[in-house]
Amino acid sequence: MKRSIAWFACITGCVAAAGPAWAAEPWPSKAVTVIVPFPAGGGTDAFMRPLAQQLSAQLGQSVVVDNRGGAGGTVGAAIAARAVPDGYTFFVGGAHHAIAPSFYKGLTYDIEKDFVPVTLIAQPPQIIVAAPAAPFSDLKGLVAAARSQPGKFNFGSAGNGTSHHLAGELFKLQAGVDLTHVPYTGAGPMLLALMGSQVDLAFDGLGSSAQHIRGGKVKPIAVAAPARSSAFPDVPTAAEAGLPGYEVSTWYAMWAPKGTPAPVVERMYAEVRKALEKPEIKKVWLSNGSEVPSYTSAEFGTYLHNEVERWAKVAKDAGIKAD
Repeated sequence: MKRSIAWFACITGCVAAAGPAWAAEPWPSKAVTVIVPFPAGGGTDAFMRPLAQQLSAQLGQSVVVDNRGGAGGTVGAAIAARAVPDGYTFFVGGAHHAIAPSFYKGLTYDIEKDFVPVTLIAQPPQIIVAAPAAPFSDLKGLVAAARSQPGKFNFGSAGNGTSHHLAGELFKLQAGVDLTHVPYTGAGPMLLALMGSQVDLAFDGLGSSAQHIRGGKVKPIAVAAPARSSAFPDVPTAAEAGLPGYEVSTWYAMWAPKGTPAPVVERMYAEVRKALEKPEIKKVWLSNGSEVPSYTSAEFGTYLHNEVERWAKVAKDAGIKAD
């Protein structure tokens, strides 16, 4: 009996000692992938790549950006929605994904049901930018030219159903002009076309246009915000330039696939908030025309829902459908 008790105590002690090795590994124990649903070079990249670098330093594991462009950001979103919810895949999209539900009827995912909101990471205003060869340099000139020659001038976008596209449609409604939409496969290709004067103008997020404005490669027309951007204080707001009420934000945010463990989502939220307070990150955000947003996960969920409803109304009023 004594030998049996001793043997049992020995086995119990060994199991207890081995317990930590059998327990779930602390997160993260390997690289974390962030799916970005647009080609490299767009506004999402402008914010996510420096954020990924900072998160890698904080987490002690690589945070890898995986660009999966196509169909206005919906291809990458669908891939992210199907990802294993083990905490090693996240998704960074934006305003485009609040528009998609009212634009693409065959979506294989639901942005509000198949994802868990983490937080907003950037909220730059949109800016109207013109090609170097465009025959206008301000909003008054743009509206006058478009009204005098309906349908002649075109605007590029990052794809059908993106915020660039709907911002253009909203502009058409409010300004009473007719512009032709030219979709590209992302903001990067669209900006290349704009700089080459293959399209006349674009309604772009300030984050992706900022460097090209500074480089003189595109002409800033007006900021679609209630106040001027501190990064470009000489560029008027749309209201100042003669189009009151025209306000659009090309916001960017992070989600996790539905089913991702809550402690992992909470940890990622905390790490993103910590990263956004770093002086070097704030400097990048400011240079890209964005303030650092401060939303809890729940507040972001509410914001997303309101954006889905807002853009559904714009799409209906404009009578647009997928091309």
